[in-house]
Formats: sequence, C-alpha cells, structure tokens
Amino acid sequence: MHKKQKFFGTPKNPVFQANINMQEQKSDNASNNAVTITWIIVGAVIVLAAVALILFLSLRPGITVNANGIAQVKATPDLVSVYLNVETNGSDAKEAKDKNAEIVDAVITELLKKGIDRSNITTENFNIYPDYDWSTAGNGRIIGYRATHSIRVQLLANNMNQAGDVIDAGVDNGALVSYINFELSQAKQNEYKAQALKEATQDARIKAESIAAGLGKKIGAVVSIQDSNFDYYPWPVYRNDVMSSSGYAEAKSAVQTNINPGQQDISAQVSVVFKII
Repeated sequence: MHKKQKFFGTPKNPVFQANINMQEQKSDNASNNAVTITWIIVGAVIVLAAVALILFLSLRPGITVNANGIAQVKATPDLVSVYLNVETNGSDAKEAKDKNAEIVDAVITELLKKGIDRSNITTENFNIYPDYDWSTAGNGRIIGYRATHSIRVQLLANNMNQAGDVIDAGVDNGALVSYINFELSQAKQNEYKAQALKEATQDARIKAESIAAGLGKKIGAVVSIQDSNFDYYPWPVYRNDVMSSSGYAEAKSAVQTNINPGQQDISAQVSVVFKII
C-alpha cells in the first residue's frame, strides 16, 4: 500500500499580497494624476492662446480713415494789458539795479494812486547785464551795467479808458511804453479752446462719416486722436519797436481810438483716426 505524497506550494502571505495591491494602486493614482495635470496644462495653453487671439484681433486697426477737423470760433478779449519798460545804467550792477528799483517803485506808487489794483501789476522780466564798448580791437570792454525791468499792467477790456492813466503813470516817472494788447484771460482761453476743439472734432467726424459712406461703410470706434494746435494771439493796439520816449503820443492816441477791440477768429485743428466697419 502506497502512501500519498503531499506537495507543498509557496504559502500565500496576506501581508505580501497587500503590499503588491498598494503598489499597484499607487501606480494607477500617479498615472491618473499625470494625465490630469497634462490636461490642465493643455487647457491653460488653449485658454491663453484664445485670449491672445482675441486681444490681437481687437487691437488690430484693420481698415481705418484719418480725418482732419478744423474749426474757428469768434472770440472777444476780456483784458487790455499795458507793458511798461524801465531801463537804467550804472557804473556797477548795484548802481544800475538801485536806479531801476527807484523808478519802478515810483511807477507802482502812481498806478496805485490812480486806482489800479496791486494784483494787476506784475513783473514780466528783470535783467542786469554788462554794457560793452566794442570800439576797440579785441574783446569788448565793460564800461558799465544796464538793468531792465518789464512791467505788465492788466485791466478789464471795458476799462480801456484807464489805459491812458497807466501810460501817464509810467512815462511821467521814467518808464517807457513797450506795447499795448487786447488779450484773453486764462479762463477765457480755456473756454474758447474747449469750444474750438469740440467743433474741430465734430468736423473730423463728419468728414470721416462722408468718406465711409462713399465706400458703403460706416465709421466705428476711434483708434487715435491728436490735437494739432490751438491758435491764439493777443490783439495788438500799440507797439514801440524802437523803445524811445517819442512813442508817448502814439500810445495815448492808440488807446483813445481803440475803445472797442472787436472779435477775432481763434482756430483749432485735430486729427482723428476711425475704424471703418
């Protein structure tokens, strides 16, 4: 009688089997995570590309039209300014300056007596410089110093009659009349500038719309706009080009005959680029 032989295989170890399962699960998780990250990166790249394309298309000017707008407005000055000049000489800079200051103080004192407000009397320019003799060969020789002081006296345009008093106060105390202008105050300049630029911009739009209509198109958004210029110059009443005392009578006559300054044209220009749609 034969005995049956028993064959023993490798015994199953529960711990060993659990480790294998955990490693396989970790491998699967890592693979899934990698795929997820890859898709996130791809999605982000697609979104960024789409945004960049939208920005590019929106910023691209495409077909445009450039229109220049021009406008002129009538302006009436609200100020009259009398410019006085005081010039003195001295053997040195201090002497020239002191002589100048003495005359300027006398002029201002007289202006105040005539009812001119101190805030309307301002210094436009003041200089002290050497006076040279160029009659000898070589470099010029300093023979003294000269001081110049330019004063602006500002009046309301409807007080033109006071300009004569300003001229008298200046000339009687040693000053010369440089020139007299009708002018715009800064507030008026801003007002007329805003009006002129607005009308120039409207003119540019009308021109652009007409060009687009001729092409069977319409204008779209503004691509760019540039303010070319705003032209304003004072109205000259009198100018003493030679700066001599002989101009006193001419200056007095000018302010007596130019009571009404009248209106002047002030122009503005703009350049506007529109999209055509």
